[in-house]
Parts: sequence; C-alpha cells; structure tokens
Amino acid sequence: MPPKDAKPKSKISASRKLSLKILLLTRAMEDLEKEKADRDEEKVRYLGEKVPPLQMSGLSLDELQKLCKQLHAKIDVVDEERYDCEAKVIKNNRDIHELKLKVQDLGGKFKKPALRKVRVSADEMMRALLGSKHKGSMDLRANLKSVKKEDIKQEKVLTTEVGDWRKNVEAMSGMEGRKKMFDAAGGGQ
Repeated sequence: MPPKDAKPKSKISASRKLSLKILLLTRAMEDLEKEKADRDEEKVRYLGEKVPPLQMSGLSLDELQKLCKQLHAKIDVVDEERYDCEAKVIKNNRDIHELKLKVQDLGGKFKKPALRKVRVSADEMMRALLGSKHKGSMDLRANLKSVKKEDIKQEKVLTTEVGDWRKNVEAMSGMEGRKKMFDAAGGGQ
C-alpha cells in the first residue's frame, strides 16, 4: 500500500502544464491592460463632467472676476474633500495597525529583539552620564562595608548557643522545667 502522505502523480504532462500557465499569464496581462484602459476612460469622462472647458474669450473684467471666484470656490470644495479623504485614510491605517498589533499579541508570535551584552566600567558610565564634569577614577569598592572574620566567628558561636529549640522545650516542660526557670531567675534563694 502506498503511504497516505504521498502526493498522487499529476495526470497532466509538463508541457501541457507549461502551456496552460502561459495561457493564464497572457489572459491576466490582457485583463490588466483592459482594466487600465477602463480606468483611463472613466477618468476622462469624470473630468469632462466635473471640469467643463473654460470659455474666456470675449469676457469682461467683471465676468472674469466671477469666473475666478467660482474656480476658487470649486478648489476649496475639492481641497475639503481631499482633506476628509486623507483623514479617513490616516484613521483607517491607524486602526489597521492597532488591529495588527492585537492579532500579533493574541497569536503570541511577537519576537523580542535580542539584546547585546555590553561591558562598561564605572568610569565610562560616569563619563557618559556626567560628560566633562566627571574627573578622576572612582573606586566603588572603597564605599563597601568591610567585614572582619572575628565578627563572623562570634555570630557562629551565638547561633550554636541557642541550639535546637525542640530540646530546649522538652527540657523546660513539666514541673522540673518550671523549677529550673525559677532557680535561674534567682527565686529560690
């Protein structure tokens, strides 16, 4: 039996595949050229409707001024529409960006950039922070508290004197323990 993952052999020959691919590509190119021609025709038709040809010959000064005012009004309307369209595009782009970030967060595929380890001495760090104000070198270890070995030994002795608290509780329980506490406090003189 053949494995389940094996692809079945194609029933179309390689030359037939190539010819079909060429036909598809030529058809797509023709469609793109047709779409471009349609857009150009639509653009010419739209401009013909919205912008009729100007008749400036034989107009008086007042009529020319009216024509200029009308053109300015049309320019203002077009600028407002363009501004509104740009604002919508910017808002939509921002929304798209925010949604992409949400999808990325939900998918958990956000990759954190790899950070490089940088070794900087204390002097270089101070120079970078303070600039030319930093003078001389700085020994950070000089400000640390020094610990003597004798202090460590004394702490160990104190901890061993306390001992195991369970033994201490057992020894002090009952009447004997109370008597020891009484004697230790100096009550039985």
